[in-house]
Amino acid sequence: MRVDNINPPMATSMGPTSQSSSLNLNNGNATPLHCGSASSANAHADSYESDGSTFATPSPAALSMSLSHELAGAIPLIDRFQVEGFLKAMHKQLHSAGKRGLFSKKSVGPQVREKFTLEDMLCFQRESIPTSLLNISSDLVSRSIKLFHVILKYMGIDSSEKVVLLGLDERIDLVAKLYKHTLKRSELRDEVFVQMSKQTRNNPDRSWLIRAWELMYLCASSMPPSKDIRAYLSEYVHYVAHGATTDPDVRALALNTLNALKRSVKAGPRASIPAREEIEALLTARKLTTIVFFLDETFEEITYDMSTTVADAVEELAGLMKLSVYSSFSLFECRKVVNGSKSSSDIGIEEHIGLDDNKYIGDLLAEFKSVKDLNKGEVMHCKLIFKKWLFRESDEAVTDPMFVQLSYVQLQDDYILGNYPVGRDDAARLAALQILVEIGFVENPDSCLEWIYLLERFLPRQIAITRAKQEWELEIISHYQSMEHLAKDDARQQFLRILRCLPYGNSVFFSVRKIDDPTGLLPGRIILGINKRGVHFFRPVPKEYLHSAELRDIMQFGCSNNAVFFKMRVAGVLHIFQFETKQGGKICAALQTHINDVIGGRDLCGLANTHRFVRPRPVTASNGGGTPLEESHKNAGRVRILLFVAFSVYSLISMRG
Repeated sequence: MRVDNINPPMATSMGPTSQSSSLNLNNGNATPLHCGSASSANAHADSYESDGSTFATPSPAALSMSLSHELAGAIPLIDRFQVEGFLKAMHKQLHSAGKRGLFSKKSVGPQVREKFTLEDMLCFQRESIPTSLLNISSDLVSRSIKLFHVILKYMGIDSSEKVVLLGLDERIDLVAKLYKHTLKRSELRDEVFVQMSKQTRNNPDRSWLIRAWELMYLCASSMPPSKDIRAYLSEYVHYVAHGATTDPDVRALALNTLNALKRSVKAGPRASIPAREEIEALLTARKLTTIVFFLDETFEEITYDMSTTVADAVEELAGLMKLSVYSSFSLFECRKVVNGSKSSSDIGIEEHIGLDDNKYIGDLLAEFKSVKDLNKGEVMHCKLIFKKWLFRESDEAVTDPMFVQLSYVQLQDDYILGNYPVGRDDAARLAALQILVEIGFVENPDSCLEWIYLLERFLPRQIAITRAKQEWELEIISHYQSMEHLAKDDARQQFLRILRCLPYGNSVFFSVRKIDDPTGLLPGRIILGINKRGVHFFRPVPKEYLHSAELRDIMQFGCSNNAVFFKMRVAGVLHIFQFETKQGGKICAALQTHINDVIGGRDLCGLANTHRFVRPRPVTASNGGGTPLEESHKNAGRVRILLFVAFSVYSLISMRG
């Protein structure tokens, strides 16, 4: 729904808020009446002003009887609201302004006073609030008052009691101001959500009501309230969205808000303030676009808005590409230093960083811009890459053509980068297969203009330098000519099969730095390969296979934000290895998935379901001594015991087999 062009007339169609409040701010507008009040009061009774003595904290049972249905979710939160404090502060504010007070109704008798309730406090008001609605830190109260001013201004309510029509740019500025002060502070987020919900209840003006819901939708799209406020807010928004008498435009905004809340609750608040174009796009109901690349340098354009996450983008990409099986695919951040102050060994090397499913696309693009701005002394290219985050044994049964093609492109890319060290004969055969996939069979390869280029392209550089160029050409041509009757698809499958059969075949690779190596045999920088067989260690330059640890030999593993550890058996002795990396979560997720697959394959599905990798508290990734992993081991103790039991059973079955 496009909300930018809504300019509704004055109306009283406000949705399911027929119960009205006794709160009266004497501003010249209609004064809604609370259903529990003495609305048929006798005309002869005296008027009165309210003070703190008119408030009494009701019991939950009494509160549930007195509150209207849409506020039922607030009953467990009565202690979070400061109804009495708000009443006293509001009374003082009105008194100092020369106004009569919160209540100006005639009572039934001279001794009867109506109580100021939570429902009264959570009703629309056009005057500023004197204090926060929630019990929050004292240093945040003044900010909460200012935030309510922002809400009033966004709604078009001016302190001079004039109706103010704001342009799109002004509204964007106000929304950005709200984000700036609330994204990083959960207390203020809760306060603002309650303030906005207050302004949507018993609002006498349809245009103000629309703007209040619009603002709630914008906030829900970028940040969630805390757990308890979330429960109240979701119930309230759901009530309005499905109300039989709710205004259609309000219903549409409430439904959008409800969906936005579900998404932001799952993904958390935005890491950065949404850009102006994101706010404008949401206000005008349009999508932004960005480019996602594939490993063969082709690309696809995807749409996104303020609340789009990596998981959403992957789902959209799969739909665009007609990729039916995509659970093992994800987005990666690709960084490449083109030139600058870094060591020459880093220049030109692409680093792929796996992204969390709940990462916002808007935050990623903002990070790309900040990386370019911060690295003034070097040129760094950043882009989004779509590829597999894991190769599983079940992949072999997938026949989806796009799945096979993407798997082929990724394994081909890893192979050409040198991640799969092979012998000369295998290298020649693999080059011939890739050429066949690329151009099909040609009777006279020498007549093909691309032949020399393809020879160089499909041989890993480290292997190519081990013999003369002419020798490679002769051997590759020999293999190629023997494949005359092989179709392109068959050549692709053969290429995949050869790499899959290597001990480290179908691996996903991570570049890490050594922190702790009890054996003293590993270099400072290492490439880790994770596949269904275990963890494989490679020297990056020159690319050299060093060692493998089978899954059964890995007793424990865990990670922090900047490190990963393995407790594994080497030559019959348990050692703890630590490596510096920001990809610890992805490494552990890959290992855990393979462990579950192996255990499930051994008919131990019940045991597999009892074990899950649990991310321990952050460990210190330092080069010093001590025991930086002790706390992590304690926190993950139960999981490690289950893992040990699982592999003990697995080992026994293997031995019997």
